[in-house]
Amino acid sequence: MRISIILPAKNEAEGLRQTLPGLRALMPDAEVIVVDDGSTDATAAVAAEHGARVLSSPYAMGNGAAIKRGARAASGDVLVFMDADGQHNPADIPKLLERLEAGYDMAVGARNAGGQANIGRGAANAFYNRVASWMTGHRIADLTSGFRAARAERFREFLHLLPNGFSYPTTSTMAFFRSAYPVAYVPIDVARRIGRSHIRPLRDGARFLIIILRIATLYSPLKLFAPASFVFGALGLSYYAYTYITQERFTNMSALMLSASVIIFLIGLVSEQITALTYRRDQ
Repeated sequence: MRISIILPAKNEAEGLRQTLPGLRALMPDAEVIVVDDGSTDATAAVAAEHGARVLSSPYAMGNGAAIKRGARAASGDVLVFMDADGQHNPADIPKLLERLEAGYDMAVGARNAGGQANIGRGAANAFYNRVASWMTGHRIADLTSGFRAARAERFREFLHLLPNGFSYPTTSTMAFFRSAYPVAYVPIDVARRIGRSHIRPLRDGARFLIIILRIATLYSPLKLFAPASFVFGALGLSYYAYTYITQERFTNMSALMLSASVIIFLIGLVSEQITALTYRRDQ
């Protein structure tokens, strides 16, 4: 089983100097691909110096775009994704591969509470995990972990779904669950990253909120739209009952809320059909 290890990197020269030697020592036969996402430092030179295959972008396209480029170029049967900033320990890779050998299609390194960048990010990730677990009916220990191993054939099925930004872990996880490909979680410890994070709370905060909508629409839209439809329907009927008792009339507000209830439900129904078509795989 040939293994390809893909590291998306943007200005991660120092992180690669620490990560690549250990990676090479542990897995000398693996294909190592560093996707240089428009770096302005010595990222590409450091990667080449340590024997990695370098894919360079002329400008920054995003973390997800780097993942897609690396996955397309990789020749391995198994793809391992890890950060280039020194957070992930190459010694944990065999733990992920063991889960694939046990029959799983993807294995994800699950960080503990101490592995979160800060309290805010930790609380947000815990919330995402709960929402995703409710949507899928499976316990999701770390929805946003970028340290994972997957069967190449399975992962490439969903490249067209992956965003170019930072939520590729969320999208790939939900896609695997939706397609009934088993996913395992392996507890890992992470180190403090080398250098500055590329995630900006103000700039990326709205994007992370959209992750919640992506979770719902990627897995089962009706789980989002049906409750919303029920709420509007209940409000419309309640308001109608109130106005009938107090004024003996049916108001425009009741009509609006009841109409919204029907429309939201129908949108969810159509979205469910589109989602089913999105995951269709012609044999």
